[in-house]
Amino acid sequence: MKLYIKQQVFSWGDKFFVKDENEQDKYFVQGEVFSLGKKLHINDINGNEVAFIHQKLMSLMPRYFVFKGGEQVAEIVQKFKLFKPAYVVNGPDWKVEGNFNAHLYRVFHGEDPVINIEKVWFTWGDSYVLDIDESTDEVLALAVVLAIDAATQQQNSSHNSSINIKI
Repeated sequence: MKLYIKQQVFSWGDKFFVKDENEQDKYFVQGEVFSLGKKLHINDINGNEVAFIHQKLMSLMPRYFVFKGGEQVAEIVQKFKLFKPAYVVNGPDWKVEGNFNAHLYRVFHGEDPVINIEKVWFTWGDSYVLDIDESTDEVLALAVVLAIDAATQQQNSSHNSSINIKI
């Protein structure tokens, strides 16, 4: 099954729809604007929360938690690597490999790919295609991809920010 994400370019906080293969709205993702750490609510089309993503603030490397029905179901941890980030998803025991800055990566359960993520180029705003294995929890897959995207954005913004001191 495939999900399509198109994030809005100019929005106050994170607000966007996730569409299904028929281009119908399936989920609505909304971030909390004034919160400590990144917080994202994933709602179904009827407005029911199906997952919640919360960033742990006091952590050396980015760390996100995914909750479904009030229970933690996954922890996404960025591992320390010298040249490129790597992620592990505790809970479902997934590993993530690929190029995160290019939004071209895969999530594996053991040796089996369960999610394939690709960025769609030449679109207004960030657009992604998630190809999810039929046996994989679709909401969990979506939440993990959103958490990895948030961690990648956080890392890119921290590398791009600099302080200029003039004497």
